[in-house]
Amino acid sequence: MNIPVVDFSAFNLNEKDVVDDQLHVMSKELKTAFTEIGFVYLKNTGITQEEVDHVMAISKNFFLQPEELKRPFSRKTYAHNPFDGWVSSEAEWLNPRRPGDLKEAFNISSLRSDINWPSSGAAAGFKDAHISFFLRCKELSLRILRVMAHSLDLDPEVFLSTHRLMGSDESLTTLRTLYYPPVNSEKVKEGQVRCGEHSDYGSITLVFQGQEGLQVLNRSGEYISVPVIPGAVLVNIADLMQRWTGDLFISAVHRVLLPPAGDCSARQSLAFFLHPDDEAMITCIDGSNKYPPIKSHDYSIAQGNKIY
Repeated sequence: MNIPVVDFSAFNLNEKDVVDDQLHVMSKELKTAFTEIGFVYLKNTGITQEEVDHVMAISKNFFLQPEELKRPFSRKTYAHNPFDGWVSSEAEWLNPRRPGDLKEAFNISSLRSDINWPSSGAAAGFKDAHISFFLRCKELSLRILRVMAHSLDLDPEVFLSTHRLMGSDESLTTLRTLYYPPVNSEKVKEGQVRCGEHSDYGSITLVFQGQEGLQVLNRSGEYISVPVIPGAVLVNIADLMQRWTGDLFISAVHRVLLPPAGDCSARQSLAFFLHPDDEAMITCIDGSNKYPPIKSHDYSIAQGNKIY
């Protein structure tokens, strides 16, 4: 099946102004999408294509710099979070059975003022653009969580109360800007791809694609290509939300393959990985005890350590 598109325009209003029938329609559509495939497009979210393009342009300026200018911002140089910072090409294995992924990334989880932000030369404006976009994604994520809770006939606080600390050192919620350099498919290692098969670790992920290339594994065991819909946000369920809902919502496996032979274009995307607060204890909300309780931070750190 194709990934459905849901109109989120009602949530451009204040939450208190969203009437019950609008909320009911959105809730039903999201529940169907997250139950059947784990992914959905949201249109009219309030985040514009111009905002996305602006962050991608500034990110690209950073990635196109010589490596010696990016190295001071490498992952592991940020004491507050082992995953924050620049990740060089082939330094991650999202599918450990494949060679390193052909992509670069920059991870941002903490908005504290004393961290080492790229700021000079080609990276001018990097900090302000990414902080602003992080906050925009934070706001949208909370609205999505509210609709998700409604779809399960739950109090919104079930999810909202465990996502209070985004942008602090007590949350692994991360804005990741990604750059996939041009590839000569005839010269790559056997089995190498741009991003190996994986599922995300947290609650939900917001994805903003610049170009096509993403594929999602459906329930029939087939990979389907994910088109780019300008202005739309792609949202997917992640592992902790699947555990939380006792497997009702699906954390679908996805990947980014090499471009077709002869296509030497680069690819960009932005991903906002929403995680519950570090100390949040995730238990099955349906009372099924399908999964033992686990602390959000413990699960995500264990999964993240597998890819380096």
